[in-house]
Amino acid sequence: MPFALLLLGLAVFAQGTSEFMLSGLIPDIARDLRVTVPAAGALTSAFAVGMVVGAPLMAVLGRRWSRRGALLAFLCVFLAVHVAGAVTGSFEVLLATRVAGALANAGFLAVALVTAADMVEPEAKGRATSTLLGGITLACVAGVPAGALLGQIWGWRAAFWAVALLSVPALVAVARSVPGGAADPTPPPLRGELRALRAPRLLVTLLSAALVNGATFCTFTYLAPLATEAGGLSGAWVPGVLALFGAGSFVGVSVGGRLADRRPVPVLVAGGFALCAGWGVLALGAGDPVPALGMVFLQGALSFGVGSTLISRVLYAAPDAPTLAGGFATAAFNVGAALGPWAGGAAIGAGLGYRSPVWVSAGLVALALAVALASVLAAPALRPRRTAPSASDAAR
Repeated sequence: MPFALLLLGLAVFAQGTSEFMLSGLIPDIARDLRVTVPAAGALTSAFAVGMVVGAPLMAVLGRRWSRRGALLAFLCVFLAVHVAGAVTGSFEVLLATRVAGALANAGFLAVALVTAADMVEPEAKGRATSTLLGGITLACVAGVPAGALLGQIWGWRAAFWAVALLSVPALVAVARSVPGGAADPTPPPLRGELRALRAPRLLVTLLSAALVNGATFCTFTYLAPLATEAGGLSGAWVPGVLALFGAGSFVGVSVGGRLADRRPVPVLVAGGFALCAGWGVLALGAGDPVPALGMVFLQGALSFGVGSTLISRVLYAAPDAPTLAGGFATAAFNVGAALGPWAGGAAIGAGLGYRSPVWVSAGLVALALAVALASVLAAPALRPRRTAPSASDAAR
């Protein structure tokens, strides 16, 4: 993999840390800014919505910029809003910085995905995608726990300063290492790219990616109460459980990236069924800590192995949308990140217990498999029918 691609992964690590770190900082933010905990929780929702809406919009905005210029612009905005968030005493300003940061993050990831795909051979897009998404898994393993620790020691603002400082070397690295080049004076027509993104095969892949990622974050969001309430572990185990899931995710995205280019169908079919069954096994066995911890690692690996393969298939399936494919892939990823926690929270709120989000995860993956199967069965009906040759044609 090109060294510049690893540097893009560093920037994605910083941004992934920012996206998920608030889970351990919400109570402190609420107390410091004198708002309720549910109000402070809106900071997480605002970031998720900004990612979903911002990915395609920012991809459109950056169509006439060089890719290095777009990456630098988005990263500068991301750094600036984290400095603003670290110093503000206003909840409204902090909320605005989260939306702006999400837009910049979405734009960066959208451009980075297509940039990474162009840095490698045409048949290596899966490995390039997994390298970028590896930054997100490392954020789960190291960045989020580190942000929570900084918040406990020096306050929640320290976590924002840390993300801003981590963005500085990423900014320098992108400026020095990512290929530049002038902006394309004649990018593909926007209408043509949007038409290409309506292809049934691509829509199925995007929907499947959203559902699988929704399943991932549905359980990941509620791993702490699952471990303590259902598994009987003490609160001291929670960081380790989260890190175990993140470690599995890193393994999955690394292995999945190597297989996604050569054997994508076996990865998606076998991995999808194993992922669905694994969520069921985890839900049933959550009360026994030892096998449950093993399943947490395995499900992290399967989730990101299958999920990263689906994202790479979006790039393969959209050659006629070179500037927007990354934006729609990013949006699908974050639709899942918003859908999953909401669905898991609704299940818990309905009194179904802390194992219920894991069952919801199993249902979301099962739905993704059903959608994929239905698209395969419907494919022959969508192809143009060949009419029998007429007598005059046969005589020619």
